[in-house]
Amino acid sequence: MSKQIQKEKLIIIGGGPAGLTSAIYSSRAGLNPLVINGPEPGGQITLTPDLENFPGFPDGIGGFELMDKVSKQAQKFGTRMVFEIVEEVQFENKPYIIKTDAKQYEAESVIIATGSEAKRLGLYREEELTGNGISYCATCDGAFFKEKEVAVVGGGNVAIEEADFLTKFASKVYLIHRRNKLRGDQILADRIKQNEKVEILWSTEVKELKGDNNLSGIVIENNKNGEVKQIEDVKGLFMAVGYNPRTEIFEGQINLDENKYIITDDEQRTNRSGIFAAGDVQEPVFNQVIVAAGTGAKAAMQVDKYLIGY
Repeated sequence: MSKQIQKEKLIIIGGGPAGLTSAIYSSRAGLNPLVINGPEPGGQITLTPDLENFPGFPDGIGGFELMDKVSKQAQKFGTRMVFEIVEEVQFENKPYIIKTDAKQYEAESVIIATGSEAKRLGLYREEELTGNGISYCATCDGAFFKEKEVAVVGGGNVAIEEADFLTKFASKVYLIHRRNKLRGDQILADRIKQNEKVEILWSTEVKELKGDNNLSGIVIENNKNGEVKQIEDVKGLFMAVGYNPRTEIFEGQINLDENKYIITDDEQRTNRSGIFAAGDVQEPVFNQVIVAAGTGAKAAMQVDKYLIGY
C-alpha cells in the first residue's frame, strides 16, 4: 500500500536549534514551512541542564526550556510540525521526495537540519552495556547513580558539564581525558578543577569494560607512561567524546565530506539546487547552539530568495 503524498513548498528536516530557527524565519517570510521532527525533537541541547553561554539569559537556561520556547515561537508564526522519522530521500530530480514512516512528501525546497549524535568509543561490549551502566546523557541517567562512583570520558564543554552535573548524585566522578589539558571554556575548566568530588585522570583512555549484565568497573591506560589499572567501583560510564553527523539517509543524494558532514557554501547551499543545510549536520568545528541557530537563519533567508527566483 503506497503512502499518501503531501506536497509542500518548504520542508525542514530536523527540529533542533537550526531547524526551528529556520522555521521562524521562513514562517515570517510566508513560506509556510513543515518541520519533520526526527528521533530527538529539540536536538541534543535538550539534554543540557544549564546553558550559560546563550545570549539573553544571564542566569543561564535549561536546554529543554530554551527549545520549548523556540518551538512555541516557530508555531506562533505558523510553522507546522509533524513527529515522524525520515526513512528515505530522493534528491536527484524535482520535486524532491521525502519518505517518512507515515507519509511521502514532495517539496520544492528542503533545509536539512538533522544534527548529530554522540560518538561511541568502539569498546568491546559497549553497545551491550548501553543502558546497563553506559550512558551518553548525564541528564537522562544521572539519578540512577546516587552515591555511586561514575566516570565521564572527554575533555570538552559537554564532558565538563556532564561531570559537574553528575556530582549532584554520584559519590565520586572521574573525568577521563586522553590529553593533558581540558578543551572546554576556561570558566568551566576552572570550576571542575575546584570540585572536590571530581578527579581528573589526565592522558588516560578507557581500554576495557568490566561486568556481565551491568557495568562493574573499567580498565584504563595512561597513554604517556603505559600504566594500566582497573577502577573497580565505577558503576556508570558517560561518553562525551564528540558527535557524528546524522547523514546516513543523504549518502548518494548530496555531497558529503570525508567525515560524512554535508558540504555547503557560505550561503548554506548544498550541491543540489533548492536544498540547503544548517547546524551540526554541516558544521564540524563550531558545535554551538548559537552557531546552529545562525546557520538556520541563513538557510531560511536563502530559501526565500531561491523560491522567488533571485
